[in-house]
Amino acid sequence: MKNKSKKNGKVYLVGAGPGDPGLITLKGLRVLSLAEVLVYDRLVNERLLSYARPGAELIYAGKEPGCHTLDQDAIGMLLVEKALEGHIVTRLKGGDPFIFGRGGEEAALLAENGIPFEIVPGVTSAVSVPAYAGIPVTHRGMSSSFAVITGHEEPGKNQSSIAWDKLAAGVDTLVFLMGMQNLPLITRQLLINGCSPATPVAVISWGTRPEQQTLTGNLQDIVLKVQSFQIPSPAVIVVGDVVSLHKKLGWFERKPLFGKRIVVTRSREQAGDLSDKIEELGGEPLEFPAIRIVPPADYTSLDRAMERIAGYDWLIFTSVNGVDFFFRRLRDRGRDIRDLKGLRLCAIGPRTRDALREKGLLVDYVPAEYRAEAVLKQLAGVLKPGERVLLPRADLAREVLPSTLLSRGAIVDNVEVYRTVQGDGDTRLLREMLAGGMIHMVTFTSSSTVRNFIQLLGSDFKELLCGVVLASIGPVTSGTAREMGLEISVEAGEYTIDGLIKAVREFFEENTLTGGTF
Repeated sequence: MKNKSKKNGKVYLVGAGPGDPGLITLKGLRVLSLAEVLVYDRLVNERLLSYARPGAELIYAGKEPGCHTLDQDAIGMLLVEKALEGHIVTRLKGGDPFIFGRGGEEAALLAENGIPFEIVPGVTSAVSVPAYAGIPVTHRGMSSSFAVITGHEEPGKNQSSIAWDKLAAGVDTLVFLMGMQNLPLITRQLLINGCSPATPVAVISWGTRPEQQTLTGNLQDIVLKVQSFQIPSPAVIVVGDVVSLHKKLGWFERKPLFGKRIVVTRSREQAGDLSDKIEELGGEPLEFPAIRIVPPADYTSLDRAMERIAGYDWLIFTSVNGVDFFFRRLRDRGRDIRDLKGLRLCAIGPRTRDALREKGLLVDYVPAEYRAEAVLKQLAGVLKPGERVLLPRADLAREVLPSTLLSRGAIVDNVEVYRTVQGDGDTRLLREMLAGGMIHMVTFTSSSTVRNFIQLLGSDFKELLCGVVLASIGPVTSGTAREMGLEISVEAGEYTIDGLIKAVREFFEENTLTGGTF
């Protein structure tokens, strides 16, 4: 079946890591984004699919006990066919492709057909999942060797390919992958071959993900414990004295947002800040950009204001977006910060102030509170009647600030510097996760994120959000949500991302039972 066509594509066999999307390698992420065809497995975190290039063909090749979307032969032929069509193909596999991932078989088939391929190793669950449970597979004075063993061997085989006697006697730590169904066989074989019934055992389900659960016991009682607590697959089984370190070294399940999957509705460019803070606290952010920030449809008003910039007394920025788009247009018109000489600058919020500082500008006034109503009260003693104010803002910004400034004698030019439009979040994935009870919270950082989130989700949004906690950055956003029929349970006291994450953390600390260790 060899094909010597010059049109042959290339196949990358890539390890996606154990489940936490942050554990994919930099090279793995790069070749994922190159793929014209992406073939992915059941244990691949679907967040990684968002890194695929626009228009890439996504093919699910998930396999689970008793249910194969595609069998191994079909997957191999699919890779060959897509490559022979000239495509760049990324085969994304959970863990590492060469550790019980059948990557060697796929590579051999590609080699037989003359198709170029590369292997991109992944972080194997054999060491990373125990690490997330605080169990080092080696530890000074306790374990100087470890073995990784398939737990998927057929129980009815006449002769096992596993040297149980040598494992039981000669290896300090045993790590079994895909072994939940065979746990009784595994424990029996180890006991028969000389392991003490008191040997510690850990079963770690859905390791590195919010669903992670760690159950500890010993070879004598672990099977009954798994049945009692109904620990689900997939799971990694660790046998050895190092399991005793779990109680002391367990870290992941102790984080304040552990076990929580939280939707971030900010624009794709701005989601990272909130996502990073959620991740740092042990939660899993799911980015669903409900909005996109784009330039104004017409620059006429903004350009006119820039032409007479020297005639203003105040330049008031209400957001980081306003700063970015204002200075982008200023630069495009061949001007720079020297044109702002003599203007007093007001920044609403510390992030807006910091954005101006990055431009080399010192801010004259930052209100202590970041709502328009509060800003007006604080500006009353600073801004004098008759002073000219330039207010570069979004197209959908509230009218409270400019209208009240006008009523108090200021001369205000309220110009559109950017627009907020509907985002491009993966609605299919979000709906599936909401319907499956996999989402614990949705965060809203503006009225626009609320409105567009509901539009993207569809008419049954209330049903899908039943049981999901909704969090808002402040009272204005909360008000919009309530007007649209949503119940806000968490509201930031300080109307910033830091304020929001503080409120989210406090909510879960007050309302969450202890996590996944038994």
